[in-house]
Amino acid sequence: MTLPILDSPTAWVADHIKQYVDTNGAEGHIWRGVPCLLLTATGRKSGALRRLALIYGKDGDDCIIVASRGGDANHPLWYLNLVDNPAVTVQVAADVYEATASVVPEGAERDRLWNLMAKIWPDYDSYQAKTQRRIPIVRLTRR
Repeated sequence: MTLPILDSPTAWVADHIKQYVDTNGAEGHIWRGVPCLLLTATGRKSGALRRLALIYGKDGDDCIIVASRGGDANHPLWYLNLVDNPAVTVQVAADVYEATASVVPEGAERDRLWNLMAKIWPDYDSYQAKTQRRIPIVRLTRR
């Protein structure tokens, strides 16, 4: 039995996801001039499959995402889900694949990836400035 996928309860995000899925990424992959992927992770409490759209960058064959939550004091729920279960499904445009999520540890590599992502979405720097938590960087590696 395949579990249903639950899209974001936020209306504009759900609309973005629907457009992305309905057009197989032809619409929605580029959002406000930046690339977005769809991430489906397993809920750590519910076990439900939860899908959302996230800005991403590329590092070699891997996708890089930022768990910013707009600079909120708390990590986004999707991040907590993939820390508990790093097996995820990713859709980049029409390419859908299984991946493993890993948190990038502190150090030069994380700093390099932060700079890469801040070039794509400069607001990440302002998000980091308004929170005391260190915003995580996540690498998605195709399985």
